[in-house]
Order: sequence, then C-alpha cells, then structure tokens
Amino acid sequence: MPKWTQDLKEELTLLIKDWLKHNGKTQIDLREHLGANSSRMPALLESLKKEYSLGGIPKVAQKLCEVENDWSLQTQNNKENLSAEKESTDPFNQLDLILEELREDCDT
Repeated sequence: MPKWTQDLKEELTLLIKDWLKHNGKTQIDLREHLGANSSRMPALLESLKKEYSLGGIPKVAQKLCEVENDWSLQTQNNKENLSAEKESTDPFNQLDLILEELREDCDT
C-alpha cells in the first residue's frame, strides 16, 4: 500500500471540497460523520488518514460513500417528514373558520 503523502493529502482536500459543494454540505457536516475533533481540513484529513491506514484508498472511498449514504437517508427522511406534515395540516382550516364566522354574522 502506498504511503500517506503530501500529494495524496492535497488531492483528497480538493476532492472533499468539491464533493461537499456538490452535496450542499459543509466541513462541519463531514466532521460529525467522521468523528473528527474539528471541522478544519487538517482534522478531517487526520480522520481519513486513519481509514487509509486500515485499507488504503478503497477504505477512504468506502467511508466517504457511507457518509454520503447517511446524508441521502437524512434528506429522504426530511422530505418524508415534510410530506407527512403537509398532509396533517388542513390548508382550508382558516377558510372554514372565516366561512363559519360569516355565517354567524349573516344569521344575526
């Protein structure tokens, strides 16, 4: 397995920045999933270096894929929650109240 080099760190840094931007996420989001001490890039890379020592680039790629899957699940759950919330709220509830008040006013 190749050693952890400065070139590898620079390539991973560029990859991570583009990947985060593409996913609409921040380094803070990545820190939470990696369990890093900080959201700064050196701390994130240090967490990925540990993964690298366990299995090289494939292990780093696997970890990043797991993170992306978690983000996808969170997004899907958020959409489902919003959908359920929309279904539970009656958009005509206010109109019903206004109509009821108008009827009461007309009856008197």
